[in-house]
Amino acid sequence: MELLRLRIKDLDLERGQITVRDGKGFKDRVTMVPDKLKVQLQQHLAGVRAQWEADVKAGYAGVWLPEALARKYPQAPKEWPWQWVFPGWSLTKGQLRPDAPAHGTGRWRHHLLPENLQRAMKVAVQRTGLNKLATPHTLRHSFATHLLEANTDIRTVQDLLGHRDVSTTMIYTHVMAKPGIGVRSPLDQT
Repeated sequence: MELLRLRIKDLDLERGQITVRDGKGFKDRVTMVPDKLKVQLQQHLAGVRAQWEADVKAGYAGVWLPEALARKYPQAPKEWPWQWVFPGWSLTKGQLRPDAPAHGTGRWRHHLLPENLQRAMKVAVQRTGLNKLATPHTLRHSFATHLLEANTDIRTVQDLLGHRDVSTTMIYTHVMAKPGIGVRSPLDQT
């Protein structure tokens, strides 16, 4: 959901940063944009912007915002920075939920649903021939494990994942590919 709820304003490709809002532990944090994805993300955002411009021209109602933000910034739901990085494929009619503010009525574009991401992940896993269970959340675990294997400071990994306590982050050290880093099995020493 952290990925699906990203808004344009949360993605800073020049600095290579993503701001995750209301993420794990209901707090904000900053993480990185891989350099290898910047060009693809720019191309993706160009397509999203073209779709947004077409939606605005057609008079759609905007995107959903939390009620307090919608009151404070009544025009924000139609502004570019507040749009989803991964918008749904079609406009939706009606309200997102019964208590949605007025901007949530009419035609609006929601972000992709978790099922879309889960299906895409399942197809990708099958295409790679991976014989393991892997879900979108598995990517979070892989991210942490690979950072630790690359000798990234555990406090940095803690911040990137949004863990309150470093002991939560330390759990990843037991799944690293090289337990004990640099220690060889006695059987391999003979």
